[in-house]
Amino acid sequence: MEKEMRYAVLIDADNVAAKYTKNILDELSNYGVVTYKRVYGDWTRPNLAGWKSMALDNAITPVQQYSYTTGKNSTDSAMIIDAMDILYSNNVDGFCIVSSDSDFTRLAIRLRESGKHVIGMGEQKTPKPFSAACNAFKYLEILAEEEIQSAAVDDKVEMKTLESAIIRIIAENANLEDEINIGELGSRLQGRYPDFDVRNYGYSKFSQFLKDFDCLSFRQVGSSILVSQKSKETELQRVENVLASIVRTNGTKGYNLGELKKQLCAKLPDFNVKTYGYSKFSRFVENLPDFKIRNNTVLFAEKNDKK
Repeated sequence: MEKEMRYAVLIDADNVAAKYTKNILDELSNYGVVTYKRVYGDWTRPNLAGWKSMALDNAITPVQQYSYTTGKNSTDSAMIIDAMDILYSNNVDGFCIVSSDSDFTRLAIRLRESGKHVIGMGEQKTPKPFSAACNAFKYLEILAEEEIQSAAVDDKVEMKTLESAIIRIIAENANLEDEINIGELGSRLQGRYPDFDVRNYGYSKFSQFLKDFDCLSFRQVGSSILVSQKSKETELQRVENVLASIVRTNGTKGYNLGELKKQLCAKLPDFNVKTYGYSKFSRFVENLPDFKIRNNTVLFAEKNDKK
């Protein structure tokens, strides 16, 4: 089995909101296992109070860095020093630098020069030099928009939430294949939900647990089991029909894109554009053959109106 990549995630609390914590860790679980988790800031400042509980809940080590000068980001030097210490320890294969600050550009370049895989994460305001210096850069607003809502019943993750997570992991498969090895799927799922255990759901094997989901297909190749999502053609047609019925209510005026998404989700609560390989609802709609988007308005063309 291929060795799992080990990552150190270093978070600049001065530039990143605590609300993105789960998005950061979920996204990083697609790349490998996190062995270092640290968040840097001046914890005497009241505006970082939200990070204290997030750090505790997600086993992230808070690193204190006093603000010696007003108006200056005090975390930069501490993060850079720690990153270099971790680099020379040779205990990781990659780094995830979480900040919207361009001051980490040189650090990203230096880590890549040492053969490490560097993932950057920050808000869309992040300066281009920092994002370009990384092997991959993820915008936190987009990750938050795609967030899978998790819930728990008796301290266990609900089956529907797990199903959505499994589908998303398959769609985000780093090998860009329609199938994913069952072992890799299990590792990524465990990375998102550390307390996940199939025995909580009455199963002794992960493979048996997966077969309880009608949306999945399985293929045996030698000793390996490959998992894929069943064709969504029928489900896609159902979504198209619901969209058409909503848009028709406004006749030739069309329907506001945001309101259309709201109405669709009200009728089909399980709808998620990620299931169909898209990150934005607008991209999903504009790729449907019977729909057009003009000035943020969705228009539906009846088949008998096409020429």
